[in-house]
Amino acid sequence: MTIHQLSIFIENRAGTLLKVLNLLKQAEIQIIASTIADTAEYGIYRIICSEPLRAHEELKKAGVAVALSDVFALELDNYPGRAAEAIEAFSEAGIGITYMYTFMLNGKGILIFRTDEAEQARQTIIDKNLKYISENALASIG
Repeated sequence: MTIHQLSIFIENRAGTLLKVLNLLKQAEIQIIASTIADTAEYGIYRIICSEPLRAHEELKKAGVAVALSDVFALELDNYPGRAAEAIEAFSEAGIGITYMYTFMLNGKGILIFRTDEAEQARQTIIDKNLKYISENALASIG
């Protein structure tokens, strides 16, 4: 029900993002989705990739500040409003979303989110019969 996500501390200066991308390229690790949240001095680069455990290890070996965390990944049918319907299920259950991002993959929407209420989120996914995607399935699609 959850997948691994890398969160990488990126300084806001030329070359720091490129270093991370080149390390993943050299390790032949495929980025499936990514997003950057930034401030004036730094950013948090969040990545969903084909081999998150190995990517974490490779980045750590290179001295990159990286954390591995579990996030939820829902598979959504491709029609307008589907993300709103999915998030509504969590809102109705009183579950707050810390952050989320979405992307399209092979005609399906993938919604990634993190919450501080993981057990409640798991139960809501089961109760509402929401379709989740496993890490292996996501990597094989990508």
